[in-house]
Amino acid sequence: MAEFFEAVMLVCFGCAWPMSIYKLLKSKTSKGKSFYFLGIILIGYIAGLCHALLENHLIGHTSYVTYLYILNSTMVIIDIYFSYKYSDN
Repeated sequence: MAEFFEAVMLVCFGCAWPMSIYKLLKSKTSKGKSFYFLGIILIGYIAGLCHALLENHLIGHTSYVTYLYILNSTMVIIDIYFSYKYSDN
C-alpha cells in the first residue's frame, strides 16, 4: 500500500514538470526560476530513485515507482537544461 501512495505522490508532482517546461519554452525566459530549487528537487528524486533501486534489488523485481522516479528526474533535468539555455547569463 505504501508503494501506491508513493506512486500517487510522484504522479502529482510529475504533472507539474511538463507545464513548467512548456511555459519555459513558450516564454523563452527563465526569469523567476531558481536553479537551487530545481537542484534540490533533482537531488530528492535521485535519492528516491536510489532507495527504489536498493529496495528492488532486495525484493528481486523492479517496481513501477522506479520508472516514475526516472521520468520525474528526466523532466527536471530537461527543465534545468532549458532554464539554463534561456537564462540571462
